[in-house]
Amino acid sequence: MNAKPTKQDIQAATGKMMSDILAPDLTIMFCGINPSLYSVAVGHHFARPGNRFWKALHFAGFTDRLLKPFEDRELLQYGYGITNIADRATARADQLTSEELIAGHQQLAVKVEHYRPKVLAVLGISAYRTAFARTKATIGRQSECIHDTIVWVLPNPSGLNAHYQLADLTRSYQELLIAVKV
Repeated sequence: MNAKPTKQDIQAATGKMMSDILAPDLTIMFCGINPSLYSVAVGHHFARPGNRFWKALHFAGFTDRLLKPFEDRELLQYGYGITNIADRATARADQLTSEELIAGHQQLAVKVEHYRPKVLAVLGISAYRTAFARTKATIGRQSECIHDTIVWVLPNPSGLNAHYQLADLTRSYQELLIAVKV
């Protein structure tokens, strides 16, 4: 679905799941907190107007052009994929329970073991701290790995994350890209 969803479409997405976009041996597995109702309603990741994921990726140099949410599967051509910590769609990430995030970490470890990305990039420091039980974690590369996969935390690109403007997101995402290319 590429059309703008109705209020009923968005409400109907509550609690539903979003399919991952993954393949073996990715360079980076981007990991959102959970899908938004809007994204589930349209069937594409980071689709909510105001989400800055696609702009941050492009401006940081991950893609040669600005992809639209309906082109999310094209990320695989660049060596990137998308998953989430928690599967359940909500209006806001703070509607998830700590238990869901912790369980999501365990499911994520299974995905990482199966797909073997070079880097797991978790998009959201607060969710990462809860899911991974790392209360003092900061943005950037983490000291832990999952299997042989580097864990990196990036700011959440949601428009609700007012702490980071697009330029700040771009810089943070560029740091990951530079580290991956080394």
